[in-house]
Amino acid sequence: MAEAAAPLPDIDASKLTVSVTKEPKAVYGLDNLAFGKNFTDHMLCIRYTEEKGWGAPEIKPYGPLSIDPAAFVLNYSIETFEGMKAYRAADGTVNLFRPEKNMKRLSTSAHRIMLPQFDQDQFLQCIKELVRLDQRFVPDKYGYSLYVRPNFIGTEPNLNLKYSREALLYVYLSPVGPYFPRTVKLCANTTEVRAWPGGVGNYKLGGNYAPAVRPAVEVEKSGYDQVLWLLGDDHYVTEVGTMNFFVYWINEQGERELVTAPLDGIILPGVTRDSLLVLARQWGEFKVSERKITMPDILCALKENRFLEAFGAGTACVVCSVASILYNGSDYAIPVDPEDPAAVFGPLTKRLRNELLDIQYGKTPSPWAVPI
Repeated sequence: MAEAAAPLPDIDASKLTVSVTKEPKAVYGLDNLAFGKNFTDHMLCIRYTEEKGWGAPEIKPYGPLSIDPAAFVLNYSIETFEGMKAYRAADGTVNLFRPEKNMKRLSTSAHRIMLPQFDQDQFLQCIKELVRLDQRFVPDKYGYSLYVRPNFIGTEPNLNLKYSREALLYVYLSPVGPYFPRTVKLCANTTEVRAWPGGVGNYKLGGNYAPAVRPAVEVEKSGYDQVLWLLGDDHYVTEVGTMNFFVYWINEQGERELVTAPLDGIILPGVTRDSLLVLARQWGEFKVSERKITMPDILCALKENRFLEAFGAGTACVVCSVASILYNGSDYAIPVDPEDPAAVFGPLTKRLRNELLDIQYGKTPSPWAVPI
């Protein structure tokens, strides 16, 4: 009887090698931290082949990748990624926020496009080592952080559309400041959709983002900040830009309610989204729902003075309050804070933001803050 083949190697953080740059960069000033434009000294790379499994992880100086022109990622968008952040607490400790959620989502997205599975904990240990090496780039100001971008791409040079038998996991770091330090104006898109039933809107795939670029640029040219994505003849409100969308209102039953779209296969399961829902439910002060709402529902609530706040939520911005929505040619003002016309956040949005930031920056002890 033939012996079973030995399992191929998985990611093993104990085999990590580190090559330190000989040309360290100066730490970026806080005034120059435009989102995603500055990068630290090093990156993490881990290669995979179907024949040999996962290779030894490597941290090396940040720089260009070498990739075959016929690679799957360049021809068929076999690519997924994540967005995480590292935060510096007042005592100097650097924390990641719920990183196991990002590892799980990356694995789920990879499975959808037939990229190989990986040991999530071992990969996370490698990411922690990268952040430790470049931790001098983690800003020490509240509201600023180090953005962590894991990428997972199919690298086999093959135009035969099956699956990529070679892959690369790589991670780089970018110090960032506040993404939206103000309220935002939305333009509801009634002609194009971000995701649809049976599609891949609930996976963090690069192919979901490219088609959204032109609509986003077009609304910016018209003076708006983000697209409010709708779906179907009833104009089901799904997401805003690349963020989850929340409404706080008095519902038709007279209850105060925080509501966001359900995870129905269309909505990306955001880590910030989940965290805000958990916090709001822990308070027990109002109803918290994951259900469909439509633009007609929003207009009705505005007309009846039941609409209290709306905001987008995501890793990049944390939360940002919505000040207006353009829909079918009409601009609708969205309440932010009736007590303060100059407010950047509505009262609930601000409370949720502060509680979440206090956890991320170590002010409030929580298992969600994971030291590197």
